[in-house]
Amino acid sequence: MIEKIVLATQNKGKVKEFTEMLEANDLNVQVISLLEIEDVPEIVEDGSSFKENAYIKAHKICLHTGLLTLADDSGLEVDYLNGAPGIHSARFAGEPKNDQKNNEKLLRLLEGVPSDGRTARFKCAICVMFPGGDFYETEGVCEGVIASSPKGSNGFGFDPLFYLPQYGLTMAQLSSEEKNKISHRAKAFAKAIEILQKLVKKT
Repeated sequence: MIEKIVLATQNKGKVKEFTEMLEANDLNVQVISLLEIEDVPEIVEDGSSFKENAYIKAHKICLHTGLLTLADDSGLEVDYLNGAPGIHSARFAGEPKNDQKNNEKLLRLLEGVPSDGRTARFKCAICVMFPGGDFYETEGVCEGVIASSPKGSNGFGFDPLFYLPQYGLTMAQLSSEEKNKISHRAKAFAKAIEILQKLVKKT
């Protein structure tokens, strides 16, 4: 029986979101974050894709804790930039990571590019790792367009520039409830929960 899951993050928002999704699907599982674990090992995310980095995190934390672990990696892919910033999204403008500088760099690189050339997507990869080595992977994608200027304050990262034509708003202008229905992370989380539901039924 699955009783505990380590969510390999220090982001309290992710923990809250994932816990609520588990409860909504009648999965009574305790979610533990890295904030509650002692001596967390250093994790070098040197994979070449979101999927590889999610696996690296999940594998490392699962070995350290001996518990079922879920890890995610996500970022922005811009078609005009041949998929950049991709896995380098958080530090697109260099160290230390800075959302405003990342957004400013993105706008500079897309200066003069018409809206039909500014297509982009947020991607999220999740790895669910079991003690013993078995693992499952999911992915979520949210398509959009890079706006010409930032709008909205309900978000982080590239959210203020990520325009959703079907809503007429940027990701940062959506309510948290709306975002958690259509975001790349919410979609990947939902698929991970489907996997957990099937495993719970088997035990």
